[in-house]
Amino acid sequence: MKSDGTLHTGVVTSQSVFGAPCWVSLTTRDLRAAEDFYTAVLGWEWKSGSRMGDQYRIARVAGIPVAGISEVDFVARTAVTWTSFFAVASADEAVSRSQERGGTTAVGPISLPPGRAALLADRDGAVFGIWEGELVSGWESWRNAAPAFVRLHTRDAFDAAIFYGEVLGWASTEPGCCEVDYEENEVVLRSGGDVVARIYSGAVGAAPDPTLRPHWQIHFAVDDVEACVRAARAHGGIAHQQGIGSTEALLIDPDGARFTVTARAAV
Repeated sequence: MKSDGTLHTGVVTSQSVFGAPCWVSLTTRDLRAAEDFYTAVLGWEWKSGSRMGDQYRIARVAGIPVAGISEVDFVARTAVTWTSFFAVASADEAVSRSQERGGTTAVGPISLPPGRAALLADRDGAVFGIWEGELVSGWESWRNAAPAFVRLHTRDAFDAAIFYGEVLGWASTEPGCCEVDYEENEVVLRSGGDVVARIYSGAVGAAPDPTLRPHWQIHFAVDDVEACVRAARAHGGIAHQQGIGSTEALLIDPDGARFTVTARAAV
């Protein structure tokens, strides 16, 4: 491995972009139905995740892997949801730092070639994943093909930024680490100059509505938000849009998983 976190073969690893979102994964009760929905809404194509078996499917955009999908009882029984994974140099160290700071561990770290993963929750219960190892499609290719950014809705943005900064190594002295700023009432995370995550205060821990509880929300970059809204509704999903011409919309797939589509031009 080279000092910048890439293998001599040119493969990018989590060490080169540690602390940044590097993958998103959906757990669902019906793989085929989910594939049909996301193909219609986001235009994704699908391929089996050969290293993880036929029950883990990889979504692709123009041949670039952008997301994974598995059934809820694959690897671990988890909720129907989208999960953001953050790159770390060491999964064991990240899990230990999370636990020391009041976070909880749901799964792992476990070996999932070509790397290791764990599923965690922060102090306010927001679930996130960590990944150590080879990145599925190379970080820049993945970022350009699908996700725009991820946003944490939480009780206290500053407290959350401290937690994640200590667990994931944000704003450290290590080369390639993420930069943290405060802009327009949000904590903003940048990697290589690009906004990759935002943290927003206002979530309520005991709220009955899951959209109001602390959670990470994935924003997928799309060319036409209104077309995604129409496709979601036509294929059994729910869409909440501010109005015609809005630059983003909250979508819910037929199984209940929530995500946001954001106009690429507005990112």
